Amino acid sequence: MGYVMRVRLASFFTGAAVASFLGLYTLHKDYKVAHQSFTQQMNDLHKSLEGRISSLEKMKQTETSEQVEATE
Repeated sequence: MGYVMRVRLASFFTGAAVASFLGLYTLHKDYKVAHQSFTQQMNDLHKSLEGRISSLEKMKQTETSEQVEATE
C-alpha cells in the first residue's frame, strides 16, 4: 500500500507541476501580447498627436507670416 501511494502522489505532483508550468507560460504569453498591443496603441496615439501638433505649428507660422506681411 505504501508503494502505490507514493506512486500516486508522485504522479499527482508531477501533473500539478506540469499544469502550473503550462498555466504560467500561458499567462506570460498573454501578458506579452497585451503589453505589445498597449505599446502599439500608445505609439499610434503619439504619432497622431505629433501630426496634430506639427500641423498646428505650421498653421501658426503661416498666420504670423501673413500678419508680418500685412503690417509691412
